[in-house]
Amino acid sequence: MIALPESSRELAKLTWDEILPIYNDLFFHPLTLENATQWLQDWSDFEDLLGEAREQTYFDYTCDTGDRQKEADNLRFQTEIEPNAAEQRVRLSRRLLEVGYSAPELEESLRRFRTTNEIFREENVPLNAEVERLNAEYQKITGSMTAEWQGEQIPLPRLRPFMLDADRQVREKAWRRHRKPYVDSRDELAALFSEQYKVRQQIARNAGFKNFRDYIHVEKHRFDYTPEDCYAFHAAVEEKAVPAAARILDRRRQKMVFEALRPWDIGADPEGKPPLRPFESADEFIAKGVSVFNHVDPILGGYFKTMQDEGLLDLQSRKGKAPGGYMTELAKRRRPLIFMNASGVADDVVTLVHEAGHSFHGFEQFGHDLLFCQRWPGMEMAEVGSMAMELLSAPYWSSEEGGYYNEEDYRRARVDHLEAIILFFPHCATVDAFQHWIYTDPAGAEADARDAAWVDLRQRYERGVDYSGLRPEWIARWFQQLHIFEVPFYYIEYGIAQLGALQVWRNAMRDQASALTAYRHALGLGSTRPLPELFKAAGIKLAFDSATIGELVDLVETELEKLYR
Repeated sequence: MIALPESSRELAKLTWDEILPIYNDLFFHPLTLENATQWLQDWSDFEDLLGEAREQTYFDYTCDTGDRQKEADNLRFQTEIEPNAAEQRVRLSRRLLEVGYSAPELEESLRRFRTTNEIFREENVPLNAEVERLNAEYQKITGSMTAEWQGEQIPLPRLRPFMLDADRQVREKAWRRHRKPYVDSRDELAALFSEQYKVRQQIARNAGFKNFRDYIHVEKHRFDYTPEDCYAFHAAVEEKAVPAAARILDRRRQKMVFEALRPWDIGADPEGKPPLRPFESADEFIAKGVSVFNHVDPILGGYFKTMQDEGLLDLQSRKGKAPGGYMTELAKRRRPLIFMNASGVADDVVTLVHEAGHSFHGFEQFGHDLLFCQRWPGMEMAEVGSMAMELLSAPYWSSEEGGYYNEEDYRRARVDHLEAIILFFPHCATVDAFQHWIYTDPAGAEADARDAAWVDLRQRYERGVDYSGLRPEWIARWFQQLHIFEVPFYYIEYGIAQLGALQVWRNAMRDQASALTAYRHALGLGSTRPLPELFKAAGIKLAFDSATIGELVDLVETELEKLYR
């Protein structure tokens, strides 16, 4: 095999014309059943290095969206290298399938290879590159958004503490200013999405599908559930979670003594107390995280300490930094990397433990030799790792346990977190149902129809919040949802995973040691088992029915009643 660059950063400097010979060397190398395992190892080693280069380039850009060189490097990777590499992966996987290679521990990966080969079309390679270009444009538009506050232009994430202020006028002002850039950019973002929509629908038609919804369910290898299961989830959420969310919101309204709850009232403390301030500096934020994870499980605490020691945490909000938070993997180094926009509010703690859960998933599955084939279980299981960690770590957020809060603030943080879980289900159903509608109804091509459909769905699922006089801001909420623009249909996974995470939490309340053992075992399986078997390994079940959702919603409400006082 052609000698690989020694580092991912060195590989990241190469053009596609310089990378293609590596794929060609693999493709033209004699392949038989006798040497297939070594050939697959060589391919995996290369993909680890290329994947690390891709993720490091993306990380560097999202940390500094104003740097033109970083923007150009990321755009080149996303629009030139990655679409062409995806074509080569299909080419190589086809060779592996043609020789009849099989291995029990790789059956899931081989099933994915077969599916990807079936739907691959060469004419979609430039279209996928165009989608990535449009995605980068969305990042550029939203990453540059700022708001004027106290005479200074600040990144939107830095408005979050003010959106939680005890003074209703302050949080209203902050909420409106947070939404205003999206309202002002509505036409630009709507036009951008229309372009994405057209390209994605064409990709689906080229692959023989009626619409992008049907295509993406296959492309995402959703072997174990269907669009009909998603509709069942929507219905179950409406039946079980929406009434529970309405009860939470009405309780809040009564405690705040308001006739109606406005959107800027949802996050603030209902008793008028100032926002929780769990930490003052990034160093404190990280150090307390180490303590929290050590209490959950010393092995997990060790993983997080490694990330601290090796500089794998970029947590604070800065001007020019892309919004949001994520974990990615440096596959060659066998290390995870966390990106987020901390501003000293309670949500930062939840985001950190969530992304740390993803990181622990990475550490647990780094033991597989063929990472390229064995590490990716799908977002449904990946999000179980992160969402379960929110719940597993929560008992140790108290300062008595070395965490972030005194006794009173700890109670508030737990209430806020558990209420947010219930409130999330209606939002999740809205985002998923919205995308099902967009790509299966011809009206989804029209900007005004999309806005109207979003509002209709919010009225169906978000009961108890008064948006009168705020229609443009209400509509703007979907323009904030980067998943709809950048990774369409990646959202139902959160709902499925939250149901799994609640089951892990339920098990931990009965026997934490056993629950953690099962949790880590399931994460360590990577993608070597189908989704239902991964859930089973974690001691939970994959389900979409009202009974399951109802049981778990009841569990959260019961715990909330213990915390309310």
